[in-house]
Amino acid sequence: MAEIISYEHVDVSYNGQLMVQDISFSLGQGEILGIVGESGSGKSTLLKAALGMLGKDGLVTRGDIYYEGRDLPDLPPEELRAISGSGIGMIFQNAGASFCPIRTVGVQLQEMMEAKGHKDKGQIEKAAMELLEKFGFAEPKRILQSYPFELSGGMQQRVGVAAAMLLKPKLLLADEPTSALDVTVQKQVIEEMLLARQLFGTAIILVTHNMGVVRAMADKMLVMQGGRAMEYGKTVEVMANPSSPYTRKLLDAMPRLRR
Repeated sequence: MAEIISYEHVDVSYNGQLMVQDISFSLGQGEILGIVGESGSGKSTLLKAALGMLGKDGLVTRGDIYYEGRDLPDLPPEELRAISGSGIGMIFQNAGASFCPIRTVGVQLQEMMEAKGHKDKGQIEKAAMELLEKFGFAEPKRILQSYPFELSGGMQQRVGVAAAMLLKPKLLLADEPTSALDVTVQKQVIEEMLLARQLFGTAIILVTHNMGVVRAMADKMLVMQGGRAMEYGKTVEVMANPSSPYTRKLLDAMPRLRR
């Protein structure tokens, strides 16, 4: 299996203070990694480090993040921008906030595709409608003609997934994509991401608090606490035989149905 991304002994600091320490993992084509842990454990920081989104105060201070053999933290900004979107896509917790409220969804997708060199507006609209149909949208034309505020929060999130996949990235970074949604919409978003893997062979790094989502989606899981890795391995093995007391606590906190 071709390796898409690997983190090798990565440290991340903010204002000189070490926040994430010695994180290593790798992901092959079509694999899904779930990163779990409490708030402030460094989960989202790991995603932001890959795309240079740590802000002026954040810095990868040790280690390497290789995407198809290129060390992302060492790339000049123009090379990183070229990879962003077309090579590595990202979904945020509130995808609706990523859309401009005064432009239709279709116009914004057109602009995104044109910025990546796709100039044929008819082909862009056709590709967007086909992808929305595959993702289960009954009226893709209406979605494209809508302003973001005309869509529900759950619909905005689902459109955010579709927008990220329009460029068919090899890797999708998903930062808490289901945490603000009700259970029904959570299921739809999960199904969309799994379909993206099926259709395009997309690898996914999923940050979440929800161990149930990890169990449903992830091939591998990384458990973090206080900026450190507590456990890393195949999801079924970690959940069946957790070696870390912290992982056991997370699993014990999962809701269970009782007769």
